[in-house]
Amino acid sequence: MPDFELTEDYQDLSDTVREFADQVVAPVSAKHDEEHSFPYEVVSQMADMGLFGLPFPEEFGGMGGDYFALALALEQLGRVDQSVAITLEAGVSLGAMPIHRFGNDAQKQEWLPLLASGKALAGFGLTEPEAGSDAGGTKTAARLEGGEWVINGNKAFITNSGTDITKLVTVTAVTGQEERPDGSIKKEISTILVPTSTPGFTAEKAYNKVGWNASDTHPLTLDNVRVPEANLLGTRGRGYANFLSILDEGRIAIAALAVGAAQGCVDQSVKYAKERSAFGQNIGKYQAIAFKIARMEARAHTARLAYYDAAARMLAGKPFKTQAAIAKMIAGEAAMDNARDATQVFGGYGFINEFTVARHYRDSKILEVGEGTTEVQLMLIARELGL
Repeated sequence: MPDFELTEDYQDLSDTVREFADQVVAPVSAKHDEEHSFPYEVVSQMADMGLFGLPFPEEFGGMGGDYFALALALEQLGRVDQSVAITLEAGVSLGAMPIHRFGNDAQKQEWLPLLASGKALAGFGLTEPEAGSDAGGTKTAARLEGGEWVINGNKAFITNSGTDITKLVTVTAVTGQEERPDGSIKKEISTILVPTSTPGFTAEKAYNKVGWNASDTHPLTLDNVRVPEANLLGTRGRGYANFLSILDEGRIAIAALAVGAAQGCVDQSVKYAKERSAFGQNIGKYQAIAFKIARMEARAHTARLAYYDAAARMLAGKPFKTQAAIAKMIAGEAAMDNARDATQVFGGYGFINEFTVARHYRDSKILEVGEGTTEVQLMLIARELGL
């Protein structure tokens, strides 16, 4: 039978991050959410703990861990503050991981130690105003001119792209095209490393979002941005395929974050149901409340097993694309459903932003959208079934 018990090292990591989340992150979450401010002091402490280097080799300044270790950390952070969790998730799995997976030695030596230290952040410039789930609709273009890539275009919804410590964004761009036999045009999409200090690179005004208010998210403008030809990441023309593989991994990380959110709603609801009295007894004694919370726990447990399975397959070198899609979909829906039910358990207090469940109610919806919508996950699962 499969053993889903964590090893001692994994459990110690999970416990350490849980304690950090409760004692350091949670007390300032409401403040940063209300102010829409980036939690630099929290991110700095996460960097000191080595969380940004969890899955990277020690030779590049990492902790020598693996992707499952990152997922466990994200789950614990997601319980109390999804903005902080997504900052770590995007910084590692979307910002640094493309360089680790596809960068050459020089690119790894230049960027990975800095990003793994958490002293700098990188963004993942895939989405555009007219190219979300259909990333093949990329319009940002790059041409070679005098040994440099000249990049023009726009990106949308890019996490960690405009903080004071953001140093790099990896962007997808059309670097060529060819005509197919049927007359249609096939775009050659490549990925290029763009330091944020490059002239012509602009992180526009941050979005005014429904949730994740302490997470940094901007539209980007690239206006005749010039970077060396050597900033090509991976093989020319493989940018889209490479980013899709990064998203497959990222769905495990997002699932873990979502499980944390779902579990956080359970934990808060149990605590409140034991303290809140109505009609002469604690509301947790009423079957309507008890059963609602029991269903919440079942959702969180099921979603956790799904991302554990996907992560185990990934680390074993087995195909995991479908399992990652299932985990991401199940966990995102569990987070949203649990947030709705937790708000109901809390009644009027669930509608007050200072309460964690209210933030989860606003934050969790994006978990059914970001890094592949629920509909995209269903499409991937159906495709695997031969439909």
